[in-house]
Amino acid sequence: QVQLVQSGGGLVQTGGSLRLSCAASRSGGGGAINTMGWYRQAPGEQRELVATITTGGSTNYADSVKGRFTISRDNVRNTVYLQMNSPKPEDTAVYYCTATVIFGTRQYWGQGTQVTVSS
Repeated sequence: QVQLVQSGGGLVQTGGSLRLSCAASRSGGGGAINTMGWYRQAPGEQRELVATITTGGSTNYADSVKGRFTISRDNVRNTVYLQMNSPKPEDTAVYYCTATVIFGTRQYWGQGTQVTVSS
């Protein structure tokens, strides 16, 4: 089983910055943590992809956050980060981290954390 524990989040002003963290732990054997990423869900909206990062460090971003958000990971600590620079009010959402396991098929999820961007 994979557990994802998120930290960070909260209220941030436009022009400020915020960093989200998500630490993954694995029990019961199985493969190592593979791709990790971040999704977000605004009230009344579907959950959408924000960014992903592979074990090797290859990244993908939603067009809406390119140039503003940066995803990174620490493979020793199995932790993924989302650095949110120049946040906009439309970035307000509940942010969820996610992870897959090598040779596995399912996707694991953190519990989510609220990010609110105010002007």
